Amino acid sequence: MTEFPLERTRNIGIIAHIDAGKTTTTERILFYTGKTYRLGNVDDGTTVTDWMDQERERGITIVSAAVTAEWKGYRLNLIDTPGHIDFTAEVQRSLRVLDGGVVVFDSVQGVEPQSETVWRQADKYAVPRICFANKMDRVGASYERTIASIHERLGANALAMQLPIGEEAGFVGMIDLLEMQAYYFDDDAGREPRPAPIPAELQEAAETQRAALVEAIAEMDDALIEKFLEGESISVPELKAALRKGVLANKATPVFCGTSLRNKGVQLVLDAVIDYLPSPLDIPPVTATLLRDGSEVLRHADDSEPLSALVFKIVTDAYMGRLAYIRVYSGKIRQAGTVQNSSKDKKERVGRLLRMYADRREDIEELGAGDIGAILGLKFSFTGDTLSDPSAPVLLESISFPNPVISIAIEPKTKADQDRMSDSLVKLSEEDPTFKIRVDENTGQTVISGMGELHLDVLVGRLLREFKVQANIGKPRVAYREAITQPVKGYSYRYTKQTGGHGMYGHVIFDLEPGQPASGVVFENKVRQGDIPKEFIPAIEKGFIEASESGPLAGYPLTDFKVTLTGGSFHEVDSSELSFKLAAVYGLREAAEKAQPEILEPIMRVEITIPEEYVGDIIGQVNARVGNITGMEDRFGNAKIIHAQVPLSEMFGYATELRSATQGRGVFTMEFIHYAQVSEYMKKKILGMR
Repeated sequence: MTEFPLERTRNIGIIAHIDAGKTTTTERILFYTGKTYRLGNVDDGTTVTDWMDQERERGITIVSAAVTAEWKGYRLNLIDTPGHIDFTAEVQRSLRVLDGGVVVFDSVQGVEPQSETVWRQADKYAVPRICFANKMDRVGASYERTIASIHERLGANALAMQLPIGEEAGFVGMIDLLEMQAYYFDDDAGREPRPAPIPAELQEAAETQRAALVEAIAEMDDALIEKFLEGESISVPELKAALRKGVLANKATPVFCGTSLRNKGVQLVLDAVIDYLPSPLDIPPVTATLLRDGSEVLRHADDSEPLSALVFKIVTDAYMGRLAYIRVYSGKIRQAGTVQNSSKDKKERVGRLLRMYADRREDIEELGAGDIGAILGLKFSFTGDTLSDPSAPVLLESISFPNPVISIAIEPKTKADQDRMSDSLVKLSEEDPTFKIRVDENTGQTVISGMGELHLDVLVGRLLREFKVQANIGKPRVAYREAITQPVKGYSYRYTKQTGGHGMYGHVIFDLEPGQPASGVVFENKVRQGDIPKEFIPAIEKGFIEASESGPLAGYPLTDFKVTLTGGSFHEVDSSELSFKLAAVYGLREAAEKAQPEILEPIMRVEITIPEEYVGDIIGQVNARVGNITGMEDRFGNAKIIHAQVPLSEMFGYATELRSATQGRGVFTMEFIHYAQVSEYMKKKILGMR
């Protein structure tokens, strides 16, 4: 048996915008749960979860780190995720396997762009959340404004659970509105919250806010709303039970306040994690697909059910080799046992089982249902793969990741670096599903692609440091795409080749039409029986997909189109899978040229925060970069936010330009939204370049 029953386990993630204080909050949690004996500091580079050299130098989280801690008889499996948009895949894969989230907000800034992104991702996976308004000690911090921005920008039912005592530098504690109890943090490390009576000057405000909170909670429960309307008093345990139900159903989001850096309020957030966030038993059973007949089955968080687990992260450790992080949904996984990788249809032997503690670890004998841990020794398993019981193999829903939007060419400096670079790039791409490698057919160069300049910068840094590869790095390039704009109906292509012995014959007739944005390549088979033997159809589909890797205009991938196979013919002797595949490849290339192809470029949603006096200059900069201003809003203390959509190709080097134009006071964030057709001028420039 696991030492903690499932109802006493919490799998939670700390998620937020960059610089809201996630890592500092995680460090405080580790300190108060007794996992560390000193307070780690991001600025000093002494944090546990930001353990990579680059994370400590840059002061940002790059990879999500898993940590196990204990609090008041509960086990917490905790994941500290990155906040930067370039590392959005880390957040996405963490949310996929977590049961609950603590969303951290900067009380000065309120809801920021990346907060919206992670909130949407949490909505997608229906992850129950509580919120922590951090940095309450900073100038301009406001708990009320943070809650208002959660209401407005995220559309959440945010409930104020506390009332701050003091503001900005005078922030000394908070009042728990359910218990009607004040808490102060006296020693520097804030080890023990000291309960005290509510200050007289805040008594009235606390009572007013408590009444509003009780009403909001009662509205979520039929029995309580009756009591409330009849004027009966409702006990604190009843309120907590009703609020827990509301949080689990994603109908309410409790908001707490504090300052992690000054060690105030973190323990009360830990109490809230236990009170309101789900255990593995509270979440619905996971739906899996049985491999033997394709039927759907439910897998419950129960050790006695057959094993089902999801690999959500691969890490290459310099000393230990390949670590696979897994979330067990049902059954047990034992050290030295055998599991089935259902995604690859291969058996895997479990080497060592580990409970993770950032970059440190301890060996364990088994992992039970609802648990998170890591396996050493898996050969074939990658992110998104399902591990299951060999006697009842099932497939869990995999994890989908966004496509990379930016590329650079990379070449080794010496022959010795050549092999090392290939191995290292493969290891990095195994760890990071948004990092792609390909060899450019035209130039023979190795091209690596990622989610942004910082993403590629970090990966190249790891290549040079961790893997000791010396390489020359090219300038960043945009990941353009090509798309067709006109349909081509009934296109016929016949591939024939006569050599000694058997010849080759493949004939396809197909319709080609533009697809929906972001639909990729859609293939449909409408061939009449007898025109083409059905065993050749997969080869034809493969040919169409292969042809789409290089578009007719400039060789960029061709995307967002539908190809419908309507007919064709075959030869009894000369037809083969290869001849039909080649017919599809050459046929699609010819048809695409006739379908008026265009080049598409990634468009980014950009949010620029600047002091008011620079608004005119910055609008000029955005216009000069072919941007489209979509809106403006005021922020606290004469700051303005400019919302814009700008082609990624125009955003290179913008950070430096913005800083110099605003005396270092301007900041911006951007995230990919969609692909759009390039201008005629850009099209000529791109085609002239190649």
